[in-house]
Amino acid sequence: MPAPLSDAILFAVASLVDDAQSEDRRDPTHSQIDFIVGRASLTAGDPKAHGQTVGKAKRIRAVLSWALANNRPQGEALVESLISFLRAAGGFRPDSSNYVGTEPIKNAVNAFRAEGFILSSDGELHPLVLDNLTGVQMTEALKRYIRRAQHGNEDAALITGTAKDLLEATAAHVLVERTGLYPTGANFEALLGMAFVAVGMVTAAHPVQPSEPWKCKIERGQFTLALGINGMRNKQGTGHGRPWLPTVTDVQAKNAVRSMANIAEWLLHAHEQTP
Repeated sequence: MPAPLSDAILFAVASLVDDAQSEDRRDPTHSQIDFIVGRASLTAGDPKAHGQTVGKAKRIRAVLSWALANNRPQGEALVESLISFLRAAGGFRPDSSNYVGTEPIKNAVNAFRAEGFILSSDGELHPLVLDNLTGVQMTEALKRYIRRAQHGNEDAALITGTAKDLLEATAAHVLVERTGLYPTGANFEALLGMAFVAVGMVTAAHPVQPSEPWKCKIERGQFTLALGINGMRNKQGTGHGRPWLPTVTDVQAKNAVRSMANIAEWLLHAHEQTP
């Protein structure tokens, strides 16, 4: 899964490449930033490319801000590249002349954790594994995945540390919260149906009732859409690369990820609102 990008992360990462406050030079240099930004195809958002002279921190902040608004996937790639570069350059090693400092690292750790990622003290960045999370922690972790998926992040369709996709993981969590367990042998349709019913939502199997609430039609549609999305999954490939069948186009995949996130969000919301 690529690194996340948010307002908090762009400020935190920019602080990691801040200009040295002494005569000692700290990598990355502007030339190295040229390469990293160019490789991420984000030159359009680079102040230097537009003739502006700015410090390194302001430059990175500007590029990531532009990416957040215009090209999030490439911005995420840039975040990952910058963290990798800093780790290789000694930015996370206290005895290195390139050490970025305790406070900037702590701020970055907090910013990444808020997006479901762990940044270790030595600069290793990886997604938070969810297998051992329960209760509120699991709910909050799922919400982070949902936010990423709503931006069309294809990798957010898969939940790190489990064999489930986002909808499966959400349904399983809701059932565990409601009943203390969930049937591991149930297929996707049965699992999702039980989760819907547990929080008072209707499925496609529920007959239309006279004068039923408006949300019932939406929930039936969501259930049917969820089954369609599940049919697009590459069941052999889940957890190992692209989660969709080879015949699924990029447009279809992005829409499926966003739809998956919206259904999961509705289900979690119903869980939190229903006694």
